[in-house]
Amino acid sequence: KKKNYKFINKNVGHVLYLCMFEEGPSAATAEVKQETLSQTASFGTSHNELNDTLLMEPSDIKMYPTEDTPAREGQPVKRKKGPAPKMLGNEVCSVCGDKASGFHYNVLSCEGCKGFFRRSVIKGAQYTCKNSGRCEMDMYMRRKCQQCRLRKCREAGMLEQCVLSEEQIRLKKMKKQEEETARTSAVAAPSPVPEMPPLAPEQQEMIEKLVAMQKQCNKRSFLDRPKVTPWPLSQDPLNREVRQQRFAHFTELAIMSVQEIVDFAKQLPGFLELTREDQIALLKTSTIEIMLLETSRRYNPAIESITFLKDFSYNKEDFAKAGLQLEFINPIFEFSKGMNDLHLDEAEYALLIAINIFSADRPNVQDHELVERLQQPYVGALHSYIRIKRPNDHLMFPRMLMKLVSLRTLSSVHSEQVFALRLQDKKLPPLLSEIWDVHE
Repeated sequence: KKKNYKFINKNVGHVLYLCMFEEGPSAATAEVKQETLSQTASFGTSHNELNDTLLMEPSDIKMYPTEDTPAREGQPVKRKKGPAPKMLGNEVCSVCGDKASGFHYNVLSCEGCKGFFRRSVIKGAQYTCKNSGRCEMDMYMRRKCQQCRLRKCREAGMLEQCVLSEEQIRLKKMKKQEEETARTSAVAAPSPVPEMPPLAPEQQEMIEKLVAMQKQCNKRSFLDRPKVTPWPLSQDPLNREVRQQRFAHFTELAIMSVQEIVDFAKQLPGFLELTREDQIALLKTSTIEIMLLETSRRYNPAIESITFLKDFSYNKEDFAKAGLQLEFINPIFEFSKGMNDLHLDEAEYALLIAINIFSADRPNVQDHELVERLQQPYVGALHSYIRIKRPNDHLMFPRMLMKLVSLRTLSSVHSEQVFALRLQDKKLPPLLSEIWDVHE
């Protein structure tokens, strides 16, 4: 049984940005097609703010803005949105000049350069040039100097974020096989559903504890509701003070959400066994994804709004008034609607959040084996719980895991939103700046 869950230990592999299905035939219809930053911020920077947060109580969180953040210089070359243009048959590779086979990793390239770039990214290869990195790349030199070839791939615009890991490819194939099996079985004569064994006592106890922990964390945030800057009543779009007040309102709600996540993680069995560095590494990359999970469970499809702290409801227009871009707002609501269609209960959400926190493939995690071992009980409990609650829906488990893949893509869109806020001279509070790696 443990073997059946092995694949989820690295359930979503490398960070997926705009091209989560590049490797398959549906590359042109990827779930989210946002242009990404040429590089995301490094996770190896100062951990002081988040390090202090791990030791804080909810009442200790401050909501004061930091100094102005300078705009990042230089942006990546962006290809026009939409499907890749139709090939005429005479296109050449942007890297080596050979005949191009299509758009791969955001660049018109040949099969050789496509495979070379993918292997280099997956293996994290380090090459050395005998000519001090000055080789002119063509069909001959591409076999002679790997360093210059990789450099030319990046200069041409190939994105490492578009490369799927082996685990992600395997997960995608597994989902496809299960869907084909389900279609085949639907045609066959119906057979009685075997009676599912009940949850193991330790699984039942763990699930009940997770749900109770979440309710307790939500209750603390509800008590802090009066501290949040009120949403302005004025509708004047040109009033600078009103815009700043809306932005402060949203950032303070985000701070409360981050504190909820930190409190919840600290109570998860085994989390405090990790080193402080691994705790921070896991939280810095999972926090925005968990915030989006929490946002989706608060989505009301009847009014197409998201409700925070029971009383604060916001539609897309409200998010835009707070300074967020439609390129970030629309994917949030689409993801929330998709999650709402699954009709998950509190236990399933709590288990998904725990699985998301204990993702061993996060950047800068040192003890991968321990993180995987801590994740395994939650994966097993979720699988058992779904089989009992939804005995006729054999695709629900892989469908829920694929939502974690979608969260990786949304995380990249969020990185673009943070960068856009910096260009607008918006100031993030210290905790958000630290956990989202906004460098002054």
